[in-house]
Amino acid sequence: MEQIKRIDTVKQYNEHIGVDTLHPLVSVVNFNEIPKVIHFKMYIGLYIIFFKNIKCGDMMYGCQSYDYDEGTLVFISPGQVYGIDSKGVAMKPSGYALVFHPDLIKGTSLAKTIQQYTFFSYAVNEALHLSKKERSTVIDSLKKIAEEIDQHIDKHSKTLIVSNIELFLNYAMRFYDRQFITRSNENKDILMKFEALLQDYFESDKARQYGLPSVAWCANELNLSANYFGDLIKKETGNTALDYIQSKLINEATTRIFDPTKSISEIAAELGYKYQQHFTRLFKQKLGVTPNEYRNLN
Repeated sequence: MEQIKRIDTVKQYNEHIGVDTLHPLVSVVNFNEIPKVIHFKMYIGLYIIFFKNIKCGDMMYGCQSYDYDEGTLVFISPGQVYGIDSKGVAMKPSGYALVFHPDLIKGTSLAKTIQQYTFFSYAVNEALHLSKKERSTVIDSLKKIAEEIDQHIDKHSKTLIVSNIELFLNYAMRFYDRQFITRSNENKDILMKFEALLQDYFESDKARQYGLPSVAWCANELNLSANYFGDLIKKETGNTALDYIQSKLINEATTRIFDPTKSISEIAAELGYKYQQHFTRLFKQKLGVTPNEYRNLN
């Protein structure tokens, strides 16, 4: 079994790749200044954002790999496993990495909002691909953070560094929104596959066997991370993925209710509900009447 190195501090990460540590909680690494890299895999206890501007091996993220090309951002959050596989050939990386410890943002506004940047939980093959103008913005932001790290630490350092990181993340959010829009055709294809997946789930006996399909299960079936899938569905439909699943379920329910040979409890079981009252509650929440009232009205 391949050994996975554990990296829990900025200093450990810097030592691993061979750069000096100027601040104990944050670092901006210029890959043009480090030696060639062959292969490594590590468990990360840090936030890391990689900006890669040339191809330099396949990035491993969990059990997946991403053959990244020119101008991409990849986001890693604490608790994830990642690495570089250069196929055994020493390669010279190019680009930057922004590395910061969770303690850096403690007590700041970013600590309260960091979960809103859902791209930290995207799979590596869902990386952000940048335009030339966006690459320039990213590099400028990283250089500002690096310049502040180079200063002598004073009472303003943390505020200025964290503010610049937050600005960087907000740019990334804007760029991801642009990517969702420009990939409209691909997104519609995923939406069609999602619709077909739910159709098959409810028409087969899967709902009765396994219960309601979760957002995470649907995302996995479509080879997407749950957060990326959820954000994509929200951008395309205006509703959450859970709302979409529930709407599909209610649509199925309104069709089956007209079968007089089936009781409401039987329909609920067919659609994945262990308890009829949970089905009735959702039905009334969505349509304003109970299943029995809907059957009688129609």
